[in-house]
Amino acid sequence: MDVMGMISSQGFGKSERDKAIPTSILQMECSCVVNMPTKHMRSSSSFLRFLLVLSLVSLNVLTGQAFTGTYGVNYGRIADNLPPPGSVVTLLKAAKIKNIRIYDANPDVLTAFKGSGIEIMVCLPNELLIEVSVGEQRAMDWIKENVQPYLPGTSIRGISIGNEILGVTPIEIWEALLPASKNIYTALDRLGLTKVVQVSSPHSEAVFANSFPPSSCTFRDDILPFMKPLLQFFSQIGSPFYINAYPFLAYKSDPEHIDINYALFKSNKGIYDAKTKLHYDNMFDAQVDAAYAALEKVGFGKMEVIVSETGWASKGDDNEAGATVANARAYNKNLRKRLLKKKGTPYRPKKPVRAYIFALFNENLKFGPTSERNFGLFKADGSIAYDIGFTGLVPSSATSSLITFKGIGLSNSLIFTSATLLLLILTL
Repeated sequence: MDVMGMISSQGFGKSERDKAIPTSILQMECSCVVNMPTKHMRSSSSFLRFLLVLSLVSLNVLTGQAFTGTYGVNYGRIADNLPPPGSVVTLLKAAKIKNIRIYDANPDVLTAFKGSGIEIMVCLPNELLIEVSVGEQRAMDWIKENVQPYLPGTSIRGISIGNEILGVTPIEIWEALLPASKNIYTALDRLGLTKVVQVSSPHSEAVFANSFPPSSCTFRDDILPFMKPLLQFFSQIGSPFYINAYPFLAYKSDPEHIDINYALFKSNKGIYDAKTKLHYDNMFDAQVDAAYAALEKVGFGKMEVIVSETGWASKGDDNEAGATVANARAYNKNLRKRLLKKKGTPYRPKKPVRAYIFALFNENLKFGPTSERNFGLFKADGSIAYDIGFTGLVPSSATSSLITFKGIGLSNSLIFTSATLLLLILTL
């Protein structure tokens, strides 16, 4: 998350295929069942049911989409007090979170998530972009070390080429973004992994010159020479546009002119976009539609916008307006409800919005203002920092807050045992 970007006075932050299973394969499996002797029909029927379930599960693998749900979480680890990755898997399963982003390709994390079914977007760190941009072999080496060995057991579904490169990092890294993206994609293609792992790159709102009203949003002039060819490449390979959108940053920059209820998805008069004649009752939707407007102006109006980061700090410095537990709870709870409805925005009503929440844990070693270290939904002991509707989990203020990972693990083991027994019954 980039906290150095400027915020407009109108309240918009500027910081921060489907492929079917071949018919021949299905016919082959069915013919095997039909030709079996009668005494094997019951077991064959069970086997066919198993194949059907397996084929349905496999469809997600063949789409090449990094984010197949609507609600995910960013799992940052700039801290010295976090639980081990194995415990994090337990926590995520209990919270029914199925999509995460990490900011590297840490082997301990990727190993721990093996067999979990949780879909992961890994990251080629910013500091490696220049190195990977100069040669395809370095990209291949990185994929073979950090991605290929963990597949298919660990569900790596995407690679983020850096994070918030354009408009934030030095110009040399801007220049490396496109060639690094192409080299990583080429390596995946040569390994036959492009239908499994998607390549993309998240941007901060610093790439925009203006974002109010949403329909007026444009990319910065100095960004366009880098952004347009990048969008062209991502369009060719079917990747979405990822944006880090933070109503919190907009509000804390100008609390006198922004209605906090508008930022928190609460009842408010909203804003009206005269050009599109659309009404917005929350800033999050307006920020997403601003990105759609900018894309449309440069010829990529059909590209999907996915929010790679959004969240609200539960604590901040004296000059960080709105950074409270109550506001963090309100924003993240209302956002979660909004995402689970799978509805679109005023400008793209038929395109459900998808977003990764920032962040899973508070990160006590992050630099910057106090807010940077207080975006977590959970505390390090596994208790909820504040309740946003995760059923079965307990807020940290409750007496039994330390349901902890042991308690969650016991519950999951019972569920697994029950599921195993059911599977055995079905196959009899």
